[in-house]
Amino acid sequence: MRYAIVIEKAAGNFSAYVPDLPGCIATGQSVEKVTREITEAILFHLEGLREDGIAPPATQCHVKYVDVAV
Repeated sequence: MRYAIVIEKAAGNFSAYVPDLPGCIATGQSVEKVTREITEAILFHLEGLREDGIAPPATQCHVKYVDVAV
């Protein structure tokens, strides 16, 4: 499955979350590190859902960028 992630710059590190998986979050010192951490968090989250007999949710989010003139 493919999930959209959002990576934000925080005070001193980066944080990431998955809009389609509420509560699935991660932090890391760099974009690369937080990407690895959120991937692990997604796998862990999905494993927990399966163990609870819950099917992984279908993705609902779409990612688009909008260019604006400033």
